[in-house]
Formats: sequence, structure tokens, C-alpha cells
Amino acid sequence: MRFIHLVFVSVCLFSASVMASQPMLLGELTQGSLIRGKTSPGTELFLNGKNVLVSKNGEFAFGFGRDAALRQTLSWRGENDTDLQNMTLSLAKRQYNIDKIEGVEQKYVSPPEAVLARIRQDNKAVANARAYNTDALDFLADFILPAQGRISGVYGSQRIFNGQAKRPHYGLDVANKTGTPIIAPAGGTIRMAHKDLYYSGGTIILDHGFGVSSTFIHMSKLHVEEGQRVEQGELIGEIGATGRVTGPHLDWRINWFKERLDPALLVDLPKAK
Repeated sequence: MRFIHLVFVSVCLFSASVMASQPMLLGELTQGSLIRGKTSPGTELFLNGKNVLVSKNGEFAFGFGRDAALRQTLSWRGENDTDLQNMTLSLAKRQYNIDKIEGVEQKYVSPPEAVLARIRQDNKAVANARAYNTDALDFLADFILPAQGRISGVYGSQRIFNGQAKRPHYGLDVANKTGTPIIAPAGGTIRMAHKDLYYSGGTIILDHGFGVSSTFIHMSKLHVEEGQRVEQGELIGEIGATGRVTGPHLDWRINWFKERLDPALLVDLPKAK
């Protein structure tokens, strides 16, 4: 992985220890982006005042959601420093598509009262699976696309189901026939392997470490179990049409804890034909 050393202008002179701990960052400074980085071991790191986990060797990760503020503050303090140093990160603003989708079963557009308890239970289980803060470094890998097919949906777009506006879409959709293999885009540990969540159907959540996780939904078959370790490229499931869908596809999502990120920023997408 090649890191980009972000610098900023200052009239102050920095000590050698401060310069050594200044973070190096990899990733697009834009809404929806996963940022990975490295600093000196022992450095404390903060994003907008909140602590960011740093590995014993200085690696870390954080991310910006779909509508993140365009000015962010990254702060750090080297192991032998007393004062925090600050860096302003200026994010690029993004424009998102509006998708109108007809033909979705009404029970998925406006779920009946009888299933609301199930939906709340599903949401709690998903949140718990994404809350892991392990010291695994799989998030540092160069991610690969988890399935082959046509890109049928993109991150950030807002979907209107049967004329009713819904929450923005937070994944990358890959359309292909049911049974198409789904592989791990990077290594990690399976934190959820559920055959039938109400909205997402067959669902897997894969923990890449440091709060970074992949979610795979609408799957027809799951080939892994919770707690299982998988390596990049390993088969984890198959594309399906379970949950709220209009056809078979994989919806792949990336999270940094609760922040929903754009998977397309991590991979080389196939060119449209």
C-alpha cells in the first residue's frame, strides 16, 4: 500500500518528534471515503476530538459518511509530546443519483406493524456485528470486487420505491444470476451469517479490523459461519434475490463502525460495455 503524506502550511517550526508522528494518509478526501494511514508507534490520534485506534506499529483507519461535513479536524500527539497538533482535512462534496424503482412488494416499502419488532431485532444484530474494534489489519489490503457482474446501483443514490422516497442507498450493487460466487474482498472474521433478515435476506458481515467491515446482502446461499476466519478471495456465498429486491444481485457495503462508506472508492470497477 502506498501512503500519501498530507502536508499543511504553518508558520511554526516543528520538532523532529512532531514531524515523525505526523500521519500519512491513503484515500480520497471526499464524502463516503475510507481513509487508511500510518503514524509513529505510540502516537495518539483523534478525529474531530474522538479517539482513533492506532496499532502498535502506527496503522489506523477512519471514514467519512455520505453527507459528512466538508471540514474535518485530525489531531495527534506523539509518544514524547505534550501538545496536540492539528490538521484540517477539506473534503470534496459529492453529487448523488436519484433512482426510481417500481414493482417492489408493498410489504417491503411500508412494512406491516406485525414485522416491526423483527426489523428492530435485525437492526440491533447488524449494529452489534459492526461494532467490533479488533486489532486485525486486514483493512490495509488492496480490496478486490467481491462478485462479477453489471454495476446496477451505486453508493449515495436515493431510491424511490413505488413512488415513495426512502433512505439513500449505501452500497455498491452487482447484478448477476442467482448462484454467482461471492468472495471476500479482503480477509477478516465473519461476525454475522444470517440466512434471512427482513430487508436484506441472506446477510454476511465481515470484520476487517479497526472498525472496518464489509456487509453482503440479498444472498441465496452462505458458505461461512459466524466466528470463521476467511482470506481475501475465499468463497463466502452466492448472489441471490432475498429480502427487498427486484432481481438477483449483490449489495456490498463498507462501514467504519456506524459510518457508511463507498465501496467503489476501494476497487477498480469494470468498465461499462
